Amino acid sequence: MEYKELEVWKKSRILVNKLYEITKTFLKDELYGLTNQMRRSAISIPSNIAEGCGRRTSADTLQFLHISRGSLYELETQSYLALDQNYFEIKQHQILLAQILKCKKLLNGFINYYKNL
Repeated sequence: MEYKELEVWKKSRILVNKLYEITKTFLKDELYGLTNQMRRSAISIPSNIAEGCGRRTSADTLQFLHISRGSLYELETQSYLALDQNYFEIKQHQILLAQILKCKKLLNGFINYYKNL
């Protein structure tokens, strides 16, 4: 199966787009700080899924899937930091966290599936 067909990859792209939408409202002096870091973490999620699927061995693939999962946790933490700074509203944060949770569940399922191949 090609990575572009994976539900986890599709949902992580939605997460990236949602995050970009939210971070457009952040303070301009955060452009090279938290905004940039959050965007980099988010972009890392589908990128590492794709890169992992392009690897030749299961061990390599799993390594990139674990990196993608780490980026999800990193983004989750950064979202709390942004909330602490009042960069967005609680409702936006809840929407973002729900999307992160969906991706976590799908990615964990994919990792478990891949381990059992």
